[in-house]
Amino acid sequence: MLPFSRDEFFAVFAAYNTTVWPAQIGLYLLATALVALALAGRRRGTAWDPIGLAVLWAWTGVLYHWWHFTAINPMAWAFGALFVVQAILFAASGAVGRRLAIGRPRGWRGWVGGLLVLYALIAYPLIGLAGHPAREVPVLGVPCPTTIFTFGLLFWSVGPVPRQLLVIPLAWALVGSTAIFVLGVWQDLGLLVAGLLGLLLFRRPAPDAA
Repeated sequence: MLPFSRDEFFAVFAAYNTTVWPAQIGLYLLATALVALALAGRRRGTAWDPIGLAVLWAWTGVLYHWWHFTAINPMAWAFGALFVVQAILFAASGAVGRRLAIGRPRGWRGWVGGLLVLYALIAYPLIGLAGHPAREVPVLGVPCPTTIFTFGLLFWSVGPVPRQLLVIPLAWALVGSTAIFVLGVWQDLGLLVAGLLGLLLFRRPAPDAA
């Protein structure tokens, strides 16, 4: 059993959205810039996308988990720590040796990544609006849409994705998707799908970007 009710869960989103507004606009602009950098088509990709992902994961760990979600769930301290660790991993992967670079989407991976990005940025909040007022709708900057967006960009990687970068996002896809059935967050079906698709990133390297 969860240590909080459904109403308390969505009240956290309302408190978060109210507190950080209008930072959500800045986070969407950041995400748009990351997509634009990938679409720019540099053959070797760009290391700025991992740095941008690091910003998103650090924001989520600190501003959502530690600052807000801990009010109803003591496990949020651990969740936030994992998100901050993931931010450090992304930052290191982009800044040290270019172990992860995001480039022009290509082939089936390009389509999968694009659909996940669009789902995270557009479809996810729209589905939330179907049953909740805008102040309670989770958007990019909270864990689940951020994780879906991350998987989308990882499918645009130039070369294989370092496996250590996949562990925490996959773990959150498992943990976060329980909200589908326990709390009725139906848009998290996309998180479950993203996690299952993300397993493919273990299986084979990405083709070189054209």
